[in-house]
Amino acid sequence: MAKKILVGMSGGVDSTVTAVLLQEAGYEVVGVYMKLHEKEGYHEENFKRVERVAQYLNISVHFLDLSQEFKKEVYDYFVETYQAGLTPNPCVMCNRTIKFGKMVEFASSLGIEKVATGHYLRCDGEFFYMAKDKSKDQSYFVAQVRKEILPRLVFPLGEWLKEDVKAYAAKIAPLQSFATQKESSEICFVENDYTEILERHMDIDREGETVYADGTVVGKHKGYMHYTIGKRRGFTVDGAHDPHFVLAIKPESNQVVVGKRAELEVMNFEIEKINQFKPLGTSKVLSVKVRYRTQSIPCRISLDSQDNRATVELDSPVFGLAFGQVAVFYEGEKVVGSGIIC
Repeated sequence: MAKKILVGMSGGVDSTVTAVLLQEAGYEVVGVYMKLHEKEGYHEENFKRVERVAQYLNISVHFLDLSQEFKKEVYDYFVETYQAGLTPNPCVMCNRTIKFGKMVEFASSLGIEKVATGHYLRCDGEFFYMAKDKSKDQSYFVAQVRKEILPRLVFPLGEWLKEDVKAYAAKIAPLQSFATQKESSEICFVENDYTEILERHMDIDREGETVYADGTVVGKHKGYMHYTIGKRRGFTVDGAHDPHFVLAIKPESNQVVVGKRAELEVMNFEIEKINQFKPLGTSKVLSVKVRYRTQSIPCRISLDSQDNRATVELDSPVFGLAFGQVAVFYEGEKVVGSGIIC
């Protein structure tokens, strides 16, 4: 009897090809579409596409409304983190709590052990690894997923290039339109700019002071939630000739601290909410990514006695380190852990 697998299906080319590949590999595929937010017209259109795929593959598909859980775990976290003057990573939080949290729980309720998605990464049941297609690699975004979930996860696209996935879909007549449709946005509930979300919940245009690190007032800004660490426009610095960048955000006083690029340079930082796939302190060849679209940098890590905070020392500097973002640790292409920069 074929082994059942629950496939997260979004109506896009990646999850569609994932379902096709798994069926070809002999799995009994069951689909699930997760409603995560209330964007008008978004889910109706996507679920129609999922139903088309389900009809083509002759599989059942569930519509799972997780919008309340998503609001609590991801959307509210997104808003509250910016409100606190930090920089959130909603995709990392969604993968931990929703896609590889609530979706895995749903699979269990159906009596299904294995769960698959169209993510570009690899997993051997013990660790995540970078995808073959480095331009699409999503290993960074799963580094906070709970370790005990990994044996249940399958990622068929980890060994594929995106262009080959599109070409594969284009050869299947009923799926040709999936190969050419527009890519989904990185943050699913943000249409254009994150500030559009924030202004629904608070006044983000409260003008404040631009200050140097010593507290000297040097100009004005249009409201601290418009800024993230490293931003270099949208504020004034009286009499400045050189470019200035955001160094820190002070939400309690509505001040933005600015300085020159050299002041953005960081050689060490701290992390909390540490998630380990192996003990990080034992690794001798550790490197870290402090943002998704960056190169990993060799580093050393010193954990405290409870393993819930750590200090990270870098071999070369990073610029624009943002509190609230995720630091992801690698041994080569293997993800060994992560923590929130604090």
